[in-house]
Amino acid sequence: MAKALFGHVTMAPDRRLLDEVTKLRARVSSLELENASLRVENDRLAAAAAEGSDEFFRLAEPVMA
Repeated sequence: MAKALFGHVTMAPDRRLLDEVTKLRARVSSLELENASLRVENDRLAAAAAEGSDEFFRLAEPVMA
């Protein structure tokens, strides 16, 4: 058992695995930023709806192009 643990601990990390972890961390970071911006937009829209502003009912872009 000690040999198995020693082989596992001293084994060099797989480059593909390191690349995938790096990509996944970047993706998580990107999704966290997107989530934060969507929360800000949601809070802005909720505040506009709460005060009865006409801004809530105006569309930022046309529905049909």
